[in-house]
Order: sequence, then C-alpha cells, then structure tokens
Amino acid sequence: MKLSTDGIRKILCIKLKGIGDVVLSSIVFDSLIAAFPQAEIHYLTEKPSEPLLKKLPFIKKVHLFRKKEQFGGLKTIADIRQEKYDLILDFYSNPRTALITFLSGAKYRAGFPYRGRAYAYNIFGPEERALYHAADLHLKFLENAGICVTASKLHFGTEKADDDFADRFWQETFPTGEMVTGISPTGGWESKKCDPEKMFEFADAVQKRYNHRILILWGPGDEEDAEKIFNMSEGSFTLAPKCGITEMGALIKKCSGMIANDSGPMHIAAAVGTPVLGLYGPTDPRLQGPYGSKNRYYRLEDLECIGCNLLICPKHHECFRQMPAEKVASVYGEMIESSSHV
Repeated sequence: MKLSTDGIRKILCIKLKGIGDVVLSSIVFDSLIAAFPQAEIHYLTEKPSEPLLKKLPFIKKVHLFRKKEQFGGLKTIADIRQEKYDLILDFYSNPRTALITFLSGAKYRAGFPYRGRAYAYNIFGPEERALYHAADLHLKFLENAGICVTASKLHFGTEKADDDFADRFWQETFPTGEMVTGISPTGGWESKKCDPEKMFEFADAVQKRYNHRILILWGPGDEEDAEKIFNMSEGSFTLAPKCGITEMGALIKKCSGMIANDSGPMHIAAAVGTPVLGLYGPTDPRLQGPYGSKNRYYRLEDLECIGCNLLICPKHHECFRQMPAEKVASVYGEMIESSSHV
C-alpha cells in the first residue's frame, strides 16, 4: 500500500526491548514531525524506557506493553485499538507486536517482512537488516514507507530537575573546569560486559595519561561491578549516586567523554552529545556501534571468536581480557581530541 500523508493525525511507534534500542529508534522523530506536523506521536514500549520518552516534548503519550500482567497482551491490544491510529510503525516486528499492529485497526501498518509476521503489515521496511547500522535501519524503514528523511539526530528526554540534579552533584564533587570521563560497566548480556578489572585498567590509564577524573555510572544490577571498580581505584575514582535513567543521562551529558560497553548508557551518550568509546566483543559495532562522527569503538578484530553473538562466553572472555589498556586509552584520547574540533 502507498502511504498518503493526508489524514494522518495519530501515529504510533513501537519498540520493545532495551533502552539503547529505543534511543536508536528516536532517530525517526524529526522526520515524522516534518512529514506530519499536525499529527500526535505516541509510543509503545516497555517500562525501563518510559521515563526518557515521557520527557520528550513531542511524544504525546507512552503506552506500556503489559507482558507481566494476566491477559496483558489482550489489554495492550485493547489499549492500542481504542486509540484509532492512522499509522503504526512497528520497528520491533516480533510476533506479539505484529499481532498488536494487525488488530489495531490502523489504515497504514508498517513493519519488517519477517516470516510469519508479514501478514500484519501493508507497508514494509527493508528485508535485510544486517546491511545497515541499527539507527540507519530506522531511516531506511521510513524511506521504504514513503516518508522523507530530513534529519539523523538521536533524542533522549531530560527535564530541568534532571539537569539540576547533575549540576548539584558536579558542583559538590568536581573542581570547576576539570575534565571528567564517565565509565559504565553495564551491559544487556553477560558476554557484552567488560570485566570490571579491565574496565578499571582502561579508566586508570585514562586518568594517568590525561589527568581526567573518573566517574563510575551505574544502574540496577551494576552495583557489584561498580563497587569493585571503585574499590580497585582506592577512592581515586568517583562513584555516581543512585539515580534514575534520565538523571543518569544528565550526568553523562556533563562528562567530557565516556567509555562504555555496548549498552543503553553508550547510546544515551551518543544521543546527548558526549563523545563515547564503545568496547565491543560479541556484537558488531558496524551494526550497533555508538552513532555519530564524534564517537569511536574498539574491538580485537583478529580474535578468532570475535563477533560470536553468544550471551555467555564459553571461553575466557578474551575479547575484553586481551584488550591492551594503553591502546584503549590512546583511542579514547584521539576521540576526545578529534571531537573538540567537530
């Protein structure tokens, strides 16, 4: 079906899964606003991504997928159906979101043409996903749907209270004008997470070579690794306070740069404009790397098992354990120097 821009008053974007995936999908918002200036944009996601979407002024409503409730799927379908959307963009396109889209009653239903799910859609995104970076894939999706791509900017929602929180913490913790490097030990899979001992080595090398202060950013599930890194530093690093995801985004925004695993915080850094060095092992930085020209990634490309995509490493995590700290610090320093001229 050919999409007509006439009569589009309500649009729903769908992306479940992790915060980083939702941040990457935010690249479509500027183009949607330009193409449909009178339309409301809504979003269906999961609970962890709700705060960052609610704080984007152009997102009028956030729906949560009720996967843990009894009959949650049926309730979600009912919620979406009663909204009477004109256009649904299912960037996730798994069996559940395909069914939600199919039963929505929307005139235009766009999704990826995966086997067993194409029935749900009358407009299709690209068949081959591995040809594009995950952010660019969303733009290609829009192009396939007949929507003009006008921008390629990631978005992350914060509000004044988040920025005030970060400002207070900065004033109480760091001398004015001091360079601060953020590090994040988090990762969605065990194999994507750099060993805390190695993360300490990388941060310690940056601190000694460039005289940066080190801020350890952490979230739920990261407490043990964050504490371990802090203890290894013997107090020379700073442990960020417990905070929500949008407050963490405000802290990241104030950092001079960041070192992170392939994770939500890495993509948040790219969205808020903080140069970020992504550390990669089982995943492919060409597809999921930090988005934007200011950012860099480092991976041991010659390692036999690199890019395995396994959730748990069956070996000894060589993809991170064999990374030389001085090389990581060198790549990080080149990124900071280059980004200062962008």
